[in-house]
Amino acid sequence: MQEGPHTVVIVDDHALFAQGLALLLESRAGDTFRVAGSATAGEEAVALVGKNRADIAVVDLALPPLGGVETIRRVKAAYPGTKVLALSGTEDLDLAAAALRAGADGYLGKSADPAVLVAPLLSLLAGVKVVRGELLEALLASADRTADGVLDTLSERDVELWRLLARGLETSEIARPMLVSERTAKRMIASLLHKLGAANRIEAAALAGRAGLLDEQRP
Repeated sequence: MQEGPHTVVIVDDHALFAQGLALLLESRAGDTFRVAGSATAGEEAVALVGKNRADIAVVDLALPPLGGVETIRRVKAAYPGTKVLALSGTEDLDLAAAALRAGADGYLGKSADPAVLVAPLLSLLAGVKVVRGELLEALLASADRTADGVLDTLSERDVELWRLLARGLETSEIARPMLVSERTAKRMIASLLHKLGAANRIEAAALAGRAGLLDEQRP
């Protein structure tokens, strides 16, 4: 981790919160962090990060109209080296998971004492993901329930397809044991991903692991 001060930008539609956070960082850790600027709309975030060559972007997830998740996705796509800390005023697990999938390096509730943000920001710079312990436990528990619940709704054929998919096989390799054409296999895979609520094969494989499918012996 390079020597400070590290450049921080804040993207939050509440200007007073952004000002308060900036003052806090400068007063508590001015030798470590320099707040270079702030924006109240997600559409301005990428330009703000680029202009200031920000090391960290603090992004509120309640940004209208673009939304915090999409803002994070755009920032990370343009500047993958910039660390992003997502902040939310709610304990919405789906929103937290979406922010982390979009590339956020950390997630904290706005209800947390602003003074505790210094340590998490330092952790992000050191390459450590930051999520409050109780939220991480809730996310893991939610993922386990989701995997188990989906498994109960699938046919035996769907489950067999899921196992093959989770093993990282190509579509042509999946088609043979399923006794279908490659074109049909593609349609079956797309349908399965929809049933699982998975964006891609990697997410489907992760869900399979949580559901215990990868631990079972194949007949």
